[in-house]
This record gives sequence, structure tokens and C-alpha cells, in this order.
Amino acid sequence: QVQLVESGGGLVQPGGSLRLSCAASGLTLDYYAIGWFRQAPGKEREGVSCISSTDGSTLYADSVKGRFTISRDNAKNTVYLQMNSLKPEDTAVYYCATRPVLCSPRDMDYWGKGTLVTVSS
Repeated sequence: QVQLVESGGGLVQPGGSLRLSCAASGLTLDYYAIGWFRQAPGKEREGVSCISSTDGSTLYADSVKGRFTISRDNAKNTVYLQMNSLKPEDTAVYYCATRPVLCSPRDMDYWGKGTLVTVSS
């Protein structure tokens, strides 16, 4: 019954911003790490960011560091990815995923269906 639903994707111009949301159900987000991943056309899936449940520590891929910010609202069972200064190479389907407690990108247990972000002029 665990379900993750991403939202907030769309078309944005280079340099613009979007905020993605990952709404979780069937679990109490307090005890889970949530990660964001993306898959661009013709490319492998890559990790973007992750936030742990214990101390709120975060991880970012070098390609998005300084531009993207991950945050969580446990009361709403939702994790966000604020994306600023978007580049065409950020175009991808963005997925959220979860596992207990700690970020471990290769061991995520549940995945959402994704939301498409297109960065183009």
C-alpha cells in the first residue's frame, strides 16, 4: 500500500525554476529517507538528491549542487525538490523513491511513476 506520487513537472525555460513534490502514503515519512532520481532521454537513471529521516541530512549530485534544494514536510508526508537555474540538460523524467531511515541510492524500495520536466526555450 506504499505509494509515492510525484507532481510539479512541466515545461520551463532555461534559467527558470520548478518545485517538484513527492507525496507519500502508506508510510510515515518520519522514518524514511526520500530520494529524487531522473532519467533523461537515451540516458541511464541518475541520483539527484536525497534526504534522510534521522537528522535531515541531504545529498546532492554534483551536477545540481547549488541549484536544487531538497526538503521535507513530515506533517504533510511530502518531500520537495526546488529546482532553480534550470538547464536544458536537466530535462528528464524525475522520480522519487524511498527506503527506511538512511539515504542509500542503490537500495531504494518504493518508487513513484515520475513527472516530466522539460527545460527548453
